[in-house]
Amino acid sequence: MFNKKNSFDQDSKKAEKEAISSIIDTKMVMKGELLFEGKARIDGTIEGNIKGEHLILSEGGKITGDVQVSTFVCHGTLEGNIKSSILTARKTCQIHGRIESNNLNVEPGAKLDGEIKVAAQDLHLISDKSSSTAIKSQTANG
Repeated sequence: MFNKKNSFDQDSKKAEKEAISSIIDTKMVMKGELLFEGKARIDGTIEGNIKGEHLILSEGGKITGDVQVSTFVCHGTLEGNIKSSILTARKTCQIHGRIESNNLNVEPGAKLDGEIKVAAQDLHLISDKSSSTAIKSQTANG
């Protein structure tokens, strides 16, 4: 049991130290499926499902779709389901949907509306690393 906590701590620290490799700007609206490796930050709007490694949704960011990532730090608004090994819901976040996570951290003030399931075993989130390098989208400045 203690080894599992240490594993989560190590994964969380690794995600924090990794440099952000992709940013969706505040003026960007992206429609379609987003697949990525590394660490991504969303400041704009995504309408579609997201799969990747480490994701940060900033306070002004919005996602309408399902999210499947290793670590997810949510400051913004998400309407969809989340499957993440480590999920941190910050005080400014609003999540409407089902959450499945091995490790859920919720700050006072965070708004969660839906079902929460604590995964009994490690979640296998990215089955094929090679497929996670493609990005399919339609982008419109808004």
